[in-house]
Amino acid sequence: MSDDHTHVREFFTARAADWDRRFPDDGPAYAAAVAELGLREGERVLDAGCGTGRALTPLRAAVGPSGAVVGADLTPAMLEAAVRAGRHRDGRLLLADVSALPLRSASLDAVFGAGLVSHLARPAEDLRELARVVRPGGTLALFHPIGRAALAARHGRQITPDDLRAESNLRALLAGSGWRMTSYVDEDSRFLALAVREA
Repeated sequence: MSDDHTHVREFFTARAADWDRRFPDDGPAYAAAVAELGLREGERVLDAGCGTGRALTPLRAAVGPSGAVVGADLTPAMLEAAVRAGRHRDGRLLLADVSALPLRSASLDAVFGAGLVSHLARPAEDLRELARVVRPGGTLALFHPIGRAALAARHGRQITPDDLRAESNLRALLAGSGWRMTSYVDEDSRFLALAVREA
């Protein structure tokens, strides 16, 4: 495991137990972001970097009992917290790195990633791996329950021009990784970028 992966796993392991208690009001924001994916009954969706599985319940509601929901995360403690919360009933949990997913090419209709981009070790390559597992025309949602400025302020930082989630940076990053960005929202109450898998 690379140093980047070790750092990410250590960061989230330390926070897994009380993650949901720290952010108790995010549920509606997750549900609203999932709705933007436009999933249909019977479709197959991945929650990439699923953490404690907060998106799994709205994802399951969107695809129904005939659909498939998979949550993948690098950190065992986060997946254990998802099980304790009962969210494993809404999707299959995988201990997996988004840079090397144990999923067939073009096997999914969509990917949801909450707070994902800033934790990717190799963003272009990792987004290309997400593109690999999604069919052409499938969708990607990159979400955070608060916007870039609010998140930076929470951590006592300023937004810098090289922030991967800045609109121009993210558009170019996605375009180089098999995706075409179709919408971008960055406001205090949420960050949501949507993209379509290019043919």
